[in-house]
Formats: sequence, structure tokens, C-alpha cells
Amino acid sequence: MSKEENFENLGSVEVDLSVAKTWTANYRKATAEQDELGKKTGAYLIPLATLKSVLDNPIDAVRAYKAINNAGEQVLVFVGTKLDDKGIYRDVFFSGNEIENSESVVYDATRPCPPYGDPNSPLD
Repeated sequence: MSKEENFENLGSVEVDLSVAKTWTANYRKATAEQDELGKKTGAYLIPLATLKSVLDNPIDAVRAYKAINNAGEQVLVFVGTKLDDKGIYRDVFFSGNEIENSESVVYDATRPCPPYGDPNSPLD
């Protein structure tokens, strides 16, 4: 299977901020239950398009939030951050390259490992 085929059904790597809020809340509610069921995620496969999308914004760093998407998978949601005058990296949300807090997007398309891990990796 080619790299492109692994991610072809994921759609856009952009996720509306309102959806990301739901996903991160889902993660906080369900993590203990999923761990008990043996569905714990140990790693994430991150498409290059996701990293490029978030890094294309005028940011100082990236923050990754753990979330559970609409398919019930544990994923990472990436948000750009800017360092403020108090030394705090603040989440910033963009529409295009402009900071915007309405109709903003964050970035996803990560895949949980397992099942998307490398069975031959010494880390898996």
C-alpha cells in the first residue's frame, strides 16, 4: 500500500474549531473506559500534509491536543501557538493566514497506533 493510499480516505486535514472542542471533550470523558477495553493508543501516524498545514501559519510553536474523533479513534489535533509578552504560548486559530477565532480550523488526520503502527518497530 502506498503512502497516499494510507491517507486517501481521511479527507481534509482541517477540522473546525467547534468540532475539535467536541473531540477533545470526548477524549477526556472516554480515556479511562478505552484503556480498560484495551484500546489504548501508544503512538500516532501523522501525515506530512497535517504538519505542513499547521506550519504554514505565522506561529512560534505547535501544541497537540489528544482527542477522540467522530469514528471513536484517539487522534491528535494540532494548533499553532504564538508567544505572548508574558512568556505564554497562546493557541491561535487561523482562517487563511489571518488570526481568526470564528470559523477557525485546527489540523488532524492523524491515525492511531495500533492499528496503524509498524509491527517490526522496536518501539511498537
